[in-house]
Amino acid sequence: MLRLSWLGLGQVAASPWLLLLLVGVSWLLARVLAWSYSFYDTCCRLQCFPQPPKRNWFWGHLGLVHPTEQGLRVLIQLVATYSKGFVTWLGPTLPLITLCHPDMIRTITNASAAIASKDAVFYSFLKPWLGDGLLLSAGDKWSSHRHMLTPAFHFNILKHYVKIFNDSVNVMHAKWKRLVSEGSTRLDMFEHISLMTLDSLQKCVFSFDSNCQEKSSEYIAAILELSALVAKRHQQIFMHMDFLYYLTPDGQRFRRACRLVHNFTDAVIQERRRTLPDDGVDDFLKAKAKAKTLDFIDVLLLTKDKDGKQLSDEDIRAEADTFMFGGHDTTASGLSWVLYNLAKHPEYQERCRQEVQELLRDREPKEIEWDDLAQLPFLTMCIKESLRLHPPVTVVSRCCTQDVVLPDGRVIPKGIQSFPLPRKHQGKVFPGFYSLLRGAQELHRAVVRPDR
Repeated sequence: MLRLSWLGLGQVAASPWLLLLLVGVSWLLARVLAWSYSFYDTCCRLQCFPQPPKRNWFWGHLGLVHPTEQGLRVLIQLVATYSKGFVTWLGPTLPLITLCHPDMIRTITNASAAIASKDAVFYSFLKPWLGDGLLLSAGDKWSSHRHMLTPAFHFNILKHYVKIFNDSVNVMHAKWKRLVSEGSTRLDMFEHISLMTLDSLQKCVFSFDSNCQEKSSEYIAAILELSALVAKRHQQIFMHMDFLYYLTPDGQRFRRACRLVHNFTDAVIQERRRTLPDDGVDDFLKAKAKAKTLDFIDVLLLTKDKDGKQLSDEDIRAEADTFMFGGHDTTASGLSWVLYNLAKHPEYQERCRQEVQELLRDREPKEIEWDDLAQLPFLTMCIKESLRLHPPVTVVSRCCTQDVVLPDGRVIPKGIQSFPLPRKHQGKVFPGFYSLLRGAQELHRAVVRPDR
């Protein structure tokens, strides 16, 4: 008979279940004590980083920076106040270190993926939608897929997309003219340009024309809804837990939108597989490229790794969905900021417009072609400067798997998420912008006053 006299319980007999409960409680208590000590140690080590005033003791800084214009102003003020970096709290237990100074940022961005891995919190919200595509994958899979996707960005493929960009921009111009003729005095530039980039991407990725700029599209609406739901979930700490999130109306909407997007992509992939020949794939690829009908799905279906292995349908879907998500919003943001900055400096806007008009002076139809992109040096400089001032991706998220020492001697503790704020964006110029600028100035004067 087992006895618990060592616990001061005298001769009370203990059943195996009582012992199991005791062991479980002891294990749980040990885990709580270990976590408490670790959390206390982390708090002490983070005291070297300044932090703005919390909203309250529980929510911390959650909701301090909203995804709005006012939120952007708050972020700008934070960066001006804490020029090297600062710590914020997402709820009572999750600290985030935001790095602002280039020297601090360089430490994280130059670190290996093993040291500064992708943040598992925010990226996990995208996983049900984007799968294991380039944005979310890591390690050997990321490296392999990155190599396999390289042919999709060869200029022989990209240059045929300029015609698609021109056509999509022309649809948007026509819509703007119609709205102005009907008496509209203001336009939400980002909304219109987002539809234009989604229209372009659907044509380039799937060879599918949804005419989403002129009429509603379930697929496009689902992508916009998914993007909004992911951003909203990040601001709701209790919704970070999947089992709670998917019980809510937002979680159910997210699942429905995911199914719609996945069904669309899967249908395109299956239909395209049926059209692939059993042999002579190289000739088939060359014929499509010559006919200027090669799209992103074609490249993914036909690409192989060094061992001759092709991408699975699931991998293709993940990469296609990733490019639809990552390509439309960032491009639309970059284009919108370029138009804003040119409106703030009408003398540069006029110079850009003259440069484009001079290039197209003796041409009919007046459309930009691939070879023209190198002939617009001043406009290219304006676009790159706008991207530097207002990068489409304002922050990246990394989780430190070990202590990281910053140049000033401060240490980012292991397991802490860090957010480098990029001061400069080195992305390539979106060719469609050259078409967008053509003819846009007169519309801009009629709709948005440059002095605002």
